[in-house]
Amino acid sequence: MQLKNTSLVTAVAVALGTMGSVSTAMAQERAFQLPRIDVVGQTEAERARIPAAVNVLTQEDVDRIQPRSTEDLLRRVPGVYIKGEEESAVVTNFGVRGIPAGDFKTLVLEDGVPVQPGIFIGNSRYYNPRVQRMEGVEVLKGASSLRYGPNNIGGVINFQTRMPEDGVSVRGKVGSWNTQEVVAELGGSSPSGDSRFGIIATRAESDGWMDKGYTMTDVMVRAGTAIGEDQYISAKFVYYDNEANISYRGLFEDAYKAGKTFNPAPDDYYLTSRTSFDVNHEWQINRDAELRTLVYWSEMDRGYWRQEGNDTKRVDGVTVWNLEDTFRGAVREFERIGVDSRLTLNHEAFGINNEAEFGIRYMEEEMLDIDARKTPFALRYDTTHQSELREDRTLSASNVGLFAQNRFDVTSDLSITAGLRTERYKVEREDRKRADNDGSFSDSHFLPGIGATYRLNPSAQLFGGIHRAMAPPQVANALDPDLVSDPEKSTNIEIGVRGATGSMRYEVAAFNMDFSNYVEPGISAIADPKEGDARIRGVEGAVGYDFGNGFMLDGNFTWIPTAEFRSGIPEKGVDAGNRLSYSPEWMGNLTLAYYTGPLEAALLVNYTGEVYGEARNRKEIDPENHRDGLLSSYYTVDLTGQYAVNQQFSVFGAIKNLTDERYISGLRQGIYVGPERSFELGAKYRF
Repeated sequence: MQLKNTSLVTAVAVALGTMGSVSTAMAQERAFQLPRIDVVGQTEAERARIPAAVNVLTQEDVDRIQPRSTEDLLRRVPGVYIKGEEESAVVTNFGVRGIPAGDFKTLVLEDGVPVQPGIFIGNSRYYNPRVQRMEGVEVLKGASSLRYGPNNIGGVINFQTRMPEDGVSVRGKVGSWNTQEVVAELGGSSPSGDSRFGIIATRAESDGWMDKGYTMTDVMVRAGTAIGEDQYISAKFVYYDNEANISYRGLFEDAYKAGKTFNPAPDDYYLTSRTSFDVNHEWQINRDAELRTLVYWSEMDRGYWRQEGNDTKRVDGVTVWNLEDTFRGAVREFERIGVDSRLTLNHEAFGINNEAEFGIRYMEEEMLDIDARKTPFALRYDTTHQSELREDRTLSASNVGLFAQNRFDVTSDLSITAGLRTERYKVEREDRKRADNDGSFSDSHFLPGIGATYRLNPSAQLFGGIHRAMAPPQVANALDPDLVSDPEKSTNIEIGVRGATGSMRYEVAAFNMDFSNYVEPGISAIADPKEGDARIRGVEGAVGYDFGNGFMLDGNFTWIPTAEFRSGIPEKGVDAGNRLSYSPEWMGNLTLAYYTGPLEAALLVNYTGEVYGEARNRKEIDPENHRDGLLSSYYTVDLTGQYAVNQQFSVFGAIKNLTDERYISGLRQGIYVGPERSFELGAKYRF
């Protein structure tokens, strides 16, 4: 991750200035930036005002990394662990600050809009935004994440979409596994610059690593305009469709050790389509007041068709799945509508400068859940022919979230921010196969927090905070009388220091998360929750240095010595003190980049420490359920480069996993194997 080479003292001075000056600067930039929700901010000054660790990847970082997916971006952020399942990352599979990967305790946004399909009513992993239209990502942790919720225990991840420049450009790429990708961009603006329009359309297909191929289409349309001198409005439409030949199944251990790379379930498919529309409105009421309103809607279809069969057989000397001629289809349809409005006020209560923010969000979600078994084989994707309908139910939820905070600028060096979030939600289930399975529940929670920043000297700023965070319960748990219906909650504490001196930039933060009613992925809720069921403690840091001769070095590390159950789950084989699953003790990134004229090259190293597949902490891979076992540490090295032939034409390329490291990236029903060494080569032309 590249840290910006900007003097912290300047950033803090601007951050502690009046809201009026910030507002004037914002008004001057509106001809170039359509309104959207940024959780961190566009400038170093905005970041310096946040009493928590922040990480931002920019368009420069995206170009340098040349990511295949948004997971490729996130793995470069300190504190983020990726449990890779396939290289295109169709679903989200990450953990933040020791929280197990694949969990539901971190909120994911795109331009401020929730993108996880079912925050209150279903699995949040089913959709992962496409990296081809992203210009960066913001990761907000600590007490400042209270501004957004729920699912904010691990913080907030906000992907930022790119607005095409005026004109037309085409970017094409080919690579290993017969990968082919074309991205076309069209941008235009009015003569005054007060109105803009853009389209980014992507078509990609690949045979995929281990023959886990995909065919993907993604189209984004953005447009916006100024309304007079003090109001701005923008709209964004996204259509996405993907047919991915992926599965829950992995290789057996003997096949992995033999170096096999076949698809263990070649007829399983994960079919996804999503359409979304959102509108942003900003009103600069006066020098001291600004109102932002976001309205959003989305619908998504997800069909996961899996060939049944739990037996095994031997083929070519290794164990493989003995699959049957029947398919199980888990078909889910989601719809969400919401509105989020935030009022920011600059005032001088108590004789000091203050900035207050008040927010309200209303959201509704609905999910149709169908589970069908089909035979014969040829009818596996045909929803009109069902030999057995296992599940047919509708889940719905309504949610009201309120938020208020005030930043007190006590002195020119010290600022204190206090905030409170409330979440109230109601969830209902209608089961058309079993009427006695109908049910509903509602709940409300108050989540306070307080944070502070203090400038020690021109090159160092202290920050820290404490807040209460929560993740709502999964519906199956909440409506089952034998399981816990309370949400997962944590008390999060953070303290750190950041700054810049000369050519060096840095940030280091220590954190502690104490959970109550902690729910481990794959293990049902604790029957008798006690305060502090789980605890995570660690340190993360980032540093960057510009040598001034074309070379730049960036690095970050994460050390999490404690990620454990404080009270065990004996009936599940989990003892107190066991480490949480997919929570490595050590992670790190190192990037060495070189610039000279039109040429840029980078060597990127990622290290991931060992993890347990489940909280039972079994050392050997379990031959029965294939989910548990100790996964060894590994590292990967990527080499990327780009060259601008002229202002219109550029070429780029990458070698991923340069050393051809063979490693286990995760377990489910077998072993997921990390992608082998691969290459990509592409070009971009602007008309």
